Amino acid sequence: MVSKEHLERTLKDMIISASGWRGVFAEDGGEESRAEGISLYHRIIAAAAGEAFAAFLRENWEEGVPGGEGVPASGPLVILGNDTRPTGKAVAGAVRAALAESGCTVRYAGITAAPEIMAYARSFASACFPAGFIYVSASHNPIGHNGLKFGLCDGGVLSPEKASRLAEKFRAVTADRAAAAPENPDAAPAGHAVCESPEVKKAAYRAYLDFTSEVAFGSGGTGGVKQAIVSGLAERPLGVAADFNGSARTLSIDREFLAGLGVSFYAMNDRPGDIRHRIIPEGESLEPCRAFLEKKHAEDPSCILGYVPDCDGDRGNLVIWDDGENRARILEAQEVFALSCMAELAHLVWTGELAYDSGGNARSKAAVAVNDPTSLRIDRIARAFDVPVFRAEVGEANVVSLARRLRKDGYTVRTLGEGSNGGTITHPSSVRDPLDTVMALIKLLAVRGGKKPGLFELWCDLSGQAGIFTPGFTLAGIIASLPAFVTTGTSTADSQLTIRTADHGILKDRYQKIFLREWEERKESLRARYGITGWEAAAYNGAVETRGITRFGSAGRGGLKIYFTGSTGGPVAALWMRGSATENVFRVMADAKGQDRRFERDLIEWQRRMIAEADMEE
Repeated sequence: MVSKEHLERTLKDMIISASGWRGVFAEDGGEESRAEGISLYHRIIAAAAGEAFAAFLRENWEEGVPGGEGVPASGPLVILGNDTRPTGKAVAGAVRAALAESGCTVRYAGITAAPEIMAYARSFASACFPAGFIYVSASHNPIGHNGLKFGLCDGGVLSPEKASRLAEKFRAVTADRAAAAPENPDAAPAGHAVCESPEVKKAAYRAYLDFTSEVAFGSGGTGGVKQAIVSGLAERPLGVAADFNGSARTLSIDREFLAGLGVSFYAMNDRPGDIRHRIIPEGESLEPCRAFLEKKHAEDPSCILGYVPDCDGDRGNLVIWDDGENRARILEAQEVFALSCMAELAHLVWTGELAYDSGGNARSKAAVAVNDPTSLRIDRIARAFDVPVFRAEVGEANVVSLARRLRKDGYTVRTLGEGSNGGTITHPSSVRDPLDTVMALIKLLAVRGGKKPGLFELWCDLSGQAGIFTPGFTLAGIIASLPAFVTTGTSTADSQLTIRTADHGILKDRYQKIFLREWEERKESLRARYGITGWEAAAYNGAVETRGITRFGSAGRGGLKIYFTGSTGGPVAALWMRGSATENVFRVMADAKGQDRRFERDLIEWQRRMIAEADMEE
């Protein structure tokens, strides 16, 4: 017998947001469980998700997305895939059964990286029938978690507005199944075995391989950029090490794509499902790759770069060989994104897509789109290229929506993403991809001076650092050229709080009173010690940024950021806060110009104390 109350509790324990639907799916309820089975109630939830998405596709088709009139007799096409979590096949089985019952044609690719399934879905963009994808994954959450991501054929997840509509439909379908459960055994479907289709996997792999060429090298995937990379690598060999950590990227294009450019490729933990450490690719999770890179560098001195993806393969962070320190070291996520951003802006200059007049002013409109906790370092980099930075609330869907809006306004937005976690999105892709991050660094290292300046030389010239450039520059030298900022890492203990105030708008209103009191008490010492002379508050809700807000609570559940200005008027530091939409944590951050870690320490400790005080008020 199915308990309606139990189903409602299971649903309540899930987090449903535009970034994905997530919860603990392992049958034994353990966050770190490696159990393959899922509970009866999670089967109901997965089936309801499939049914709701089928109806959603039909409705979007009627609205003209992706195009045409009427729904074909065969029904919508849904591409289905999963990462390597133990519960992936069980969830996919329940989803697939519901899709089939709803009249959909299902193409199941099995273990597939998130960027891969989205590239495959993109190949159906011009189809004259409704189509989309469902991806079974909980991204970087612990191994006992699982969840679902949804998208159409535009190459990314659903926009926040469409995701909200799908969530409403899902809740209605779940309520109907709960009401029918005691009398209708179909409301609680049995587990369905799912078998991967080699043909579908092969098609997804090929679509991703072709699309990655277009993303990395420019329109059409060929031409000057690729030739310059191949030539550069022939002169200066490069090796790359990857710790796949048993992720979906174990079965993806990484080896073939990089080897095709002449890169020596080394991998560890490259068996699907062989998850050896924490899934989130930050902090201690990068240590095995750091040690692996040191080992490989000793064997092959050209091996100077390593990366670690998360389970679904849409995030990844880096380790490098630092020739100055003579050791391998881990890069912070904000550093990783800064390097990608600088490389891709230089790419635009190198190709002529971003050009300047005699006064150094950009003749073409280009922009960078990032999430709200991305470091102010990005603003400094973009300023060197005479390019503005626009911010959206945390969430890949929010940043992608912002970038699409900017393109409609005439901007070229090649680089976007979530600097706080190192997630790079390179247009025309609409999803974070560690392979694009790696390619950004490869371009910096390989595209050197010839008939025209290389990418790093362009950056040095535009940023007023021409004096530091030497033809024999190294990766460590590139990193040293970045603007100096110290930023709270998202995986550190200081970046997370547990709060009891359910209404985050009320919490931020309380915080405002405390901040204003504290500002009056601290402003002179902040001026004397750190050069802070003023502040401005901003709210981030979806793809909308509102600067100069007078009521902090207007940020609601979105991001709230305090920008601190210096004597020249520009921002020199920032405080940020937002409750996570995918985890039960409240995230905070401090960002400080310069190399003085005490500056960031003072700010983050101050931020945590103020929020804790606001949370204690009744």
